[in-house]
Amino acid sequence: QVQLVESGGGLVRAGGSLRLSCAASGRTFSTYVVAWFRQAPGKEREFVAAVGADTGMTSHADSVKGRFLISREYAKNTVYLQMSNLKPEDTGIYYCAATTTRWGLVRLLSQYDYWGQGTQITVSS
Repeated sequence: QVQLVESGGGLVRAGGSLRLSCAASGRTFSTYVVAWFRQAPGKEREFVAAVGADTGMTSHADSVKGRFLISREYAKNTVYLQMSNLKPEDTGIYYCAATTTRWGLVRLLSQYDYWGQGTQITVSS
């Protein structure tokens, strides 16, 4: 079992920065791929970024590439999403999720077994 708790959301102006944290419980957390997804009002939940279990590999959606950076700190069982140059279209609820699926499927929402409760990001223009 893995429990995930997100933090770091809030209100920010366009062009600003935020860092989200996803703190996990569970001794085997380091064996999970962890990803961030987001859901804007009236839209489907979409992939944002993922970080590998022990490979250091990362993947970022084209819409955030060059602006967002996912990382993980094994000693703290925490995954981060550093977001910069935020845009109003980045507004939404951000969720972290964990899976043991193979790397080629990490962008698929259906592959994730564990989800956090989400944290709201609002970017004003």
